[in-house]
Amino acid sequence: MTVSQPAATGKGKGPGTGQGKGPGRPMPAAEPYGTTPFAPFEWMLALRYLRARRKEGFISVIAGFSFLGIVLGVATLIIVMAVMNGFRQELLSKILGLNGHVLVQPLESPLTDYKGVAERIAGLNGVRLAVPLVEGQALASSPFGASGVLVRGLSEKDLRGLPSVAGNIRQGTLEGFDGGQGLAIGKRLADQLSLHAGDNITLVAPRGAVTPMGTSPRIKVYKVAAVFEVGMSEYDSAFVFMPLPEAQAYFNRNGDVNAVEVYINNPDDVQELRGAIEAAAQRPVYLVDWRRRNATFFNALQVERNVMFLILTLIVLVAALNIVSGLIMLVKDKGHDIAILRTMGATKGAIMRVFLITGASIGVVGTFVGLLLGVIVCLNIESIRQFISWLTSTELFSPELYYLSRLPAEMNVGETTAVVAMALVLSLLATLYPSWRAARLDPVEALRYE
Repeated sequence: MTVSQPAATGKGKGPGTGQGKGPGRPMPAAEPYGTTPFAPFEWMLALRYLRARRKEGFISVIAGFSFLGIVLGVATLIIVMAVMNGFRQELLSKILGLNGHVLVQPLESPLTDYKGVAERIAGLNGVRLAVPLVEGQALASSPFGASGVLVRGLSEKDLRGLPSVAGNIRQGTLEGFDGGQGLAIGKRLADQLSLHAGDNITLVAPRGAVTPMGTSPRIKVYKVAAVFEVGMSEYDSAFVFMPLPEAQAYFNRNGDVNAVEVYINNPDDVQELRGAIEAAAQRPVYLVDWRRRNATFFNALQVERNVMFLILTLIVLVAALNIVSGLIMLVKDKGHDIAILRTMGATKGAIMRVFLITGASIGVVGTFVGLLLGVIVCLNIESIRQFISWLTSTELFSPELYYLSRLPAEMNVGETTAVVAMALVLSLLATLYPSWRAARLDPVEALRYE
């Protein structure tokens, strides 16, 4: 039977003692370093603090409002940014689908050689379509009403090259458009004048035949050959398409056109193609691209979008400040618990991480719930609009005010990621100061007054 050697006590000076210098001297005991960061007991404490008991009911209410604020802030930001992106994309596609990306206008002499100019420009790489057109204003009338319209004269081939019109014919057809005297009108104009395909429409132009008594208005009756619906109220209520030869005769254009509209494959390449288009015209021309024609409109949309982002970010910021106030109150309420944990060996880092997890849980879970809510609303935004309109018996987002006949929403991955990242960062930053205060709490002072 072997007898185990007694452990060193550290008081003698001989071999085997803690202070000796001979062989066999044991190593001093290691200092306790605490638990590993984010140990299970830290998560357990943090989750317990999130569950309210009767005593901490008010603190739980603050935490609940903080959570709700994060959810609503993130969801609102995502929804508003998606709707504004949808508005921009829809308006851009509608405007550029009906209007050319580059407008080629004549200088010095009328554009009588428009066929050659259009063919040369259409042959350029990156150009999808070159459309000679005659444009003028007129008054459209029927037995049921009248309305000012913008008449555009172009060939059937070119009209079929505009998907926004040719692909959205609601009544009638474009077959034989060049050969007859039929017009293609927008659906809102047709509804306003109570017209259908095959009905008669009267156009009155201020500049007609020149007589010894002066210029008399030109009045002519046409058939409605087709009714189209672009989906943009301004175009559906004001645009009328007429065969090019008829438009030249109606607006006194003697073999010439107002301009050639150029449609390119990528609207963002318009600056690179300006020189090639000007050279292909082989005559003095003046070019106006879509950015210059719509600069004020799209700049206003961009400014509104940026301002809305800044304003709605304040919702998330207020919710983050609620997290700060809730955690500070929780630290004060749990001072006795913190002191006991410190005397039991919990490090300052452990205490700080406990409250960091408590506050961050509100922000992180709230952010992802808000993301989920925002995605669900964006995917069903038009159905929600129709339901609210039915519930309140009012028309939300009237096409006359907002140009579009439906409410669009297009989520941008980069913007949505930025919103989520911003909410997470604000939530984490909101937990730092209360957690630091909890870690600095002196256990002696906290227990002295208990």
